[in-house]
This record gives sequence, C-alpha cells and structure tokens, in this order.
Amino acid sequence: MGVVSRPVRRSEEGVGDVEILRRIRAGERGAVDDLYERFRRPAFALARRILTDDGLAEDVLQDVFLGVWRDPWAYDAARGSFASWLLAVVHHKAVDAVRREESQRRRQARAEDEAVLDAPTATRDVEDDAWARVVADEVRAALGELPAAQREALTLAYYGGYTQREVAALTGTPLGTVKTRMLAGMRRLKTELGGSSGQGGSALSGNPSSDGTAR
Repeated sequence: MGVVSRPVRRSEEGVGDVEILRRIRAGERGAVDDLYERFRRPAFALARRILTDDGLAEDVLQDVFLGVWRDPWAYDAARGSFASWLLAVVHHKAVDAVRREESQRRRQARAEDEAVLDAPTATRDVEDDAWARVVADEVRAALGELPAAQREALTLAYYGGYTQREVAALTGTPLGTVKTRMLAGMRRLKTELGGSSGQGGSALSGNPSSDGTAR
C-alpha cells in the first residue's frame, strides 16, 4: 500500500481568525466585537508595554479595531497569519502614539518656557511705558513753570532735537544768551523734578551740545 499523506491541518485559532475576518468583510458589525474579545488581552498588553499608560493603550486598541472594520481588506494572508499582522498594527500604532505624546510634551514645555520668559518682559515693558508717561508729564509741567525764554530754548533743544546754534538761529537770539537761558532752565528743572524719586531728573540729565542735539 502506498503511504497516504495526511492533509495539512490549520490551527483552530487561525481558522477562527479567518472566519471573523470574513464576517467583518461581509459587513457584520458583531464580528468586530468578537474580534475585539479575541485579541483584546494580547493587544492591550503589547500597547501597554510600549505606552506605559492604560488610557493611551485603550485608545490605540480602539483605533486598530476601528481600522480593521473600515478596511478589512488591508490584511493580506500571503504576508503571514492574521494574528501576527494585527499585533504588528498594534505595535505600529502604539509607537506612533508615543511619538505624538513626546512631541506634544516638547511643544508644551517650550510654550511654558516662553511664557515664563515673556511674562517678566511684558510686565517690565508696561511698567517702563507707564513710568515714561509719568516722567514726561512731570517734565512738561516743570517746563510750564519756567520763564518763556528758557522754556522755548529747552523745548526746541530737547523735544525738537535742535542744537544750541540752531536754537539761537531759530529764535534770533545770540548763542551766548541761548546757552545761559538753557543752563538756568536746566538747573531750575532739576530742582523742580528732584522730588520724583530722582528718576524724573534723569530725563533731562544730559547737557545740550553747542554743535549736536541734546544728550
């Protein structure tokens, strides 16, 4: 008698996987639930090991099984068993989730660092602007107390940016007189602004040059 070869038997698990996949391809919604129950534990264990977070692992599983329902033809039997393919998909999705989480943490960390760095600067800018307005108001008020000739000379020099020679030419006043008026006006302004914590006077602390602008 000839030797009778036994037919190759496929594992019951493999047959079950193929049957569930056939039902999913046929549009049977309950088949996805059966697939989930069949692979939930090994799939979750794999995702949990990669992500070290139960919630993220569950999200990966939902994504994987939803993907099988949406595209049940993605599995190619020529590339191996359905179980190995499905777990490979879980591994891929879990790794992607790790990368997304890490990228999000880096973006959040950068945003927090920038907020910390920007906050003091923004506060400082607001305070500086407020103080500059206060000083400008005090300087204008102090200028208003000066004699008209002194006020005119200082206003042209410090607000107009004119040199002492230009002020003399604009006002038709001898240069020496302009210098005297400005010096007297500066001394009086420093006295008037002396009560502003010493900072108001700094706005006019420079002496106007006879050849350059006020500085």
